[in-house]
Amino acid sequence: MLPKMLLTLAGVAALVAILAGCSASQKRSAEAAYPPVGPVVEVAGKRVHYVEAGQGPAVFLIHGAGGNLRDFTFRMVDELKGRYRVIAVDRPGLGHSEAIAGGGTPQQQAAILDALAAKLGVRRAVVVGHSYGGAVAMAWAVEHPERVAAVVSLAGATMPWEGPLDGFYTLTGSPAGRTFAVPVISALASESRIESALADIFKPQRPPRGYLEHVGAPLTVRASSLRNNGQQVLKLKAALQQLSPRYPSLRIPVEILHGTADTTVGIDIHARPMAALIPGARVTALPGVGHMPHHANPQATLAAIDRAAARAGLR
Repeated sequence: MLPKMLLTLAGVAALVAILAGCSASQKRSAEAAYPPVGPVVEVAGKRVHYVEAGQGPAVFLIHGAGGNLRDFTFRMVDELKGRYRVIAVDRPGLGHSEAIAGGGTPQQQAAILDALAAKLGVRRAVVVGHSYGGAVAMAWAVEHPERVAAVVSLAGATMPWEGPLDGFYTLTGSPAGRTFAVPVISALASESRIESALADIFKPQRPPRGYLEHVGAPLTVRASSLRNNGQQVLKLKAALQQLSPRYPSLRIPVEILHGTADTTVGIDIHARPMAALIPGARVTALPGVGHMPHHANPQATLAAIDRAAARAGLR
């Protein structure tokens, strides 16, 4: 019995090693196809990748779970650079930014982004966060308020929720899952699977033409990205339980843009309860829009950023 079990374990180990090799090859291919598009600088002991364009009041763009700054360079940076100094960043552990040990909480990520802003000479900024990036934006406002003039939350995951986390993140963020499941997921991430996952994120809308080719989805399915993202999302609920009681102390403009058809981050779980906690927070509900409001309704997104900047006295 024991020899048979050892053979089975040896077979599993060999399979994981093969898939890990495939995953490493996929990582090299992804990074060659989608290299950094801006500077990579050391901040607070971590390498951070960002792009910068335009002049005027500073606007920081923080992407969501599993993504990278290319989500914003697809359209939003160009739309804003005519009247703002726009800075889009890869969050730690994603895109081309160095990971924080254990993935990092929104609070830890916000500290690094605040250090980046200081390095770039930014005094006050409108901080825009999508999905998980909304949590980082709120952490930045709560913990480093001197540099945050206003927040714009785009489908932000900003409040603790009831019930369990999606099983995918539990798997990819757990120690066993990071070791055994992630290499398999990474190696088997075909283009059709990536397209299907992207369609789920955008539903009921469809991804804009050319988005998949631009955004660098292969970067998202690198084993390192899957591990970091899984760990980050696993820690999100506890981080929001610490952050949300501090929201009522905020005295800055907070513009909240959220689709009513968002099944990933529900408007009644996150946007509306958060707005009730923050004096002067404004919710703009987008009927029929899903989890990607900045792509589904870019005009409403730009208007929210303009309102936030004007309310903060930056325009």
